[in-house]
Amino acid sequence: MRKLGIILAGGKSTRLYPSTLVTTKQLLPVYDKPLIYYPLTTLMLAGIRDVIIISSTHEKERFKELFSNCKTELGIDVTVLEQKIPLGIADAFNIVREEMGHKYVSNFDRHVLILGDNIFYGAGFSDQLLHAGNNINAHVFLHTVSDPERFGVAELGENNVVVHVEEKPKSPRSNLAITGLYFYPPDVYDKVKRLHPSARGELEITDINELYLREGKLFATKLQRGMVWFDAGTPDALLESSNFIKFIQSYQSILIGSPHEISIRKKWVTQMDITGFLSACKNTQYGKYLINLFDNESRTH
Repeated sequence: MRKLGIILAGGKSTRLYPSTLVTTKQLLPVYDKPLIYYPLTTLMLAGIRDVIIISSTHEKERFKELFSNCKTELGIDVTVLEQKIPLGIADAFNIVREEMGHKYVSNFDRHVLILGDNIFYGAGFSDQLLHAGNNINAHVFLHTVSDPERFGVAELGENNVVVHVEEKPKSPRSNLAITGLYFYPPDVYDKVKRLHPSARGELEITDINELYLREGKLFATKLQRGMVWFDAGTPDALLESSNFIKFIQSYQSILIGSPHEISIRKKWVTQMDITGFLSACKNTQYGKYLINLFDNESRTH
């Protein structure tokens, strides 16, 4: 299946003011790399090489600059679109179809939306992503939380079918939070057109999930025990995720959330393709890791 990835990185990031008065949170560092690298790597782990970033008007050019050489350095296509007015998560699909056209979106069998402040990490996650990517139904990822009243919450029936969803319930029917990662079939664009703005004036992603639920076509994957999910939209969450990334990378001598590593391991790029980037980063731990990765691969062949 050919898959299109969409990263929603619009909005004003007001929960991080004053840090985001002149930038967006997706360009802030989470330890040693910009936050947007993390949702991008999630899409790449799912085998996605066509990516659309939806940004605010102010940040559009910065994202274009950050990914200006992505086809060579990462082996992927990145298009940056503009969300002029924040109209909700589900509005991302309206923007994509209006800007890219029906012919473009019809080229893809799966349409994967991820929020630009979501970070996932854990063993087995790649397999779960590939499974969801090869499904023909709508698919969400769930994480057990201690405070489900703060999230959209799902209740599961048999065979991982979702039987109930509710946004920030006062009396949650489960402790399974719906994370900011959604896999949909091509008819998601038609379903968004059926939505009406909520009381807060937005097109809610929960309403899309409700439509699939009523058709019996909403399935879920529970993230395995030990999986980590950060919704890095607050100062505390940014600090906690940075500390976590630092600890794991230092303790295990690996990189987390590196699109360059994924491209190298998937053979989407060669060392020649990424020479300029490696030269610019050769004095950082990030760059040194990638250089060693190429050296180790050359020794095993």
